Amino acid sequence: MRKLREILRLHLEMGLTGRAIARSCGLSPSTVSDYLGRIKLARLSWPLPAELDDDAALTQLLFPDEHKPKLNRPEPDFARIHEELRRKHVTKQLLWQEYREQHPDGYQYSQFCEHYARWCAQLSVTMRQTHRAGEKGFVDFSGDGLELVVPETGERKKVKLFLFVLGASSYTYVEPVLGEDLATWVGCHSRALEYFGGVPQVVVPDNLKAAVQRPDRYEPELNPTYAELARHYGFAVVPARVRKPRDKAKVEAAVLLAERWILAVLRHQRFSTLQQVREAVRPLLEKLNERPMRKLGKSRRQLFEELDRPALKPLPAERYELAWWKKARVNIDYHIELDEHLYSVPYQLVGKQVEVRATTTCVEVFLAGRRVASHPRASGPRPTTLPEHMPSSHRAHAQWTPSRILEWAAKVGPSTAALAEELMRRRKHPEQGFRACLGIIRLKETYGPERLERACARALRHRACSYGSVAAILRNKLEAVEPVAEERPALPVHENIRGPDYYH
Repeated sequence: MRKLREILRLHLEMGLTGRAIARSCGLSPSTVSDYLGRIKLARLSWPLPAELDDDAALTQLLFPDEHKPKLNRPEPDFARIHEELRRKHVTKQLLWQEYREQHPDGYQYSQFCEHYARWCAQLSVTMRQTHRAGEKGFVDFSGDGLELVVPETGERKKVKLFLFVLGASSYTYVEPVLGEDLATWVGCHSRALEYFGGVPQVVVPDNLKAAVQRPDRYEPELNPTYAELARHYGFAVVPARVRKPRDKAKVEAAVLLAERWILAVLRHQRFSTLQQVREAVRPLLEKLNERPMRKLGKSRRQLFEELDRPALKPLPAERYELAWWKKARVNIDYHIELDEHLYSVPYQLVGKQVEVRATTTCVEVFLAGRRVASHPRASGPRPTTLPEHMPSSHRAHAQWTPSRILEWAAKVGPSTAALAEELMRRRKHPEQGFRACLGIIRLKETYGPERLERACARALRHRACSYGSVAAILRNKLEAVEPVAEERPALPVHENIRGPDYYH
């Protein structure tokens, strides 16, 4: 009112223009113009009459429209309107038209929206958001939990709660868990969606590692397993912004309720297994979903049946099978390593980086989104290698076995086979003698099988069991030399000399 009186003085006494008055009073020209129009209609003069010294009298003279008695208009049912707005394609304009059809003397659209906003201001922070039916689900872990004591060891473990809340109805799924690892995170999602009997369009998680590998306000990088889970069930993942809990305020409120109506109720109970905790939580969860909400007058289950259940997408035919993803580089031996076991890929991919998807039964390798190899899950030091992944020369080498080497040597002759067997027997591992045996067998291409057989017989007699000895015998044509009987020197007869017969 002080500024209004100053405008009156500057205009009526000083005769200033509207723009000059606006600069002097720090007001916009449009506001000053509105005030000057009202002053002109009221035909005021300066100084003001004594009866206008009262601010209320001056206000009533200049703003008579705001002091007219208000009509007694029918109030809309804002609780029903708030519930209807969660349905797909329902707008305030449509609900206002329905309201005016029932009450032709009711509020205009602007007043209808203003009164609804005032009603919403009385609700909790989470209820101020408008969530469409079947649109969003919010997930999180509780901060507090219950204590579990293992009887055998006395070890104490903390049991947290996993929560999945649907946006429109606040229908809640709660599951006790021992950790926040990837397997727990994925398994809880699958069981929660089965509990709801459907899938929302969007799931809003926090930025834990099981959900988001690299948080970013604009392009967060999801955990590959979580992204695959979303593709399997057909929902989109929209992570909450870092340190912005209001992005998932619905589940934040549900965490508080779960801590009050579940954890607090079970605070005096003692548990020794996770299954005991789950059995104790289950009836309390049902009780929570059946409890009427104070402002809306309906339970979460009632709202779920009316709003979310009809709008949820159907579940896929099979539950998602947990898979771990990792990046690997193909080694020079065309194998990648997973859990200390080697799996082959096509040898042309040596040196390339690939993605590995592993389940409990299967290992798949992908390059640029295309699957290039698949193996049953295995363990142990012996690598898993498919022949089609090997170069042709390596495939031939992989077909070598001791029995096959002996079979090839026997085609030359018995002495050659005996020499090959002796070569492999002298090695710690038979495979270490394969190359020497093959080298001996290939000598028949140069010297013929007959000469090779006699050379092997000579090598056996002289215990010269090596590829080099056989090659030297053939090169020097010693295989044709007849063996000479060894002459034993005469030994004197003496009781301390045992003679050769002693050793046989």
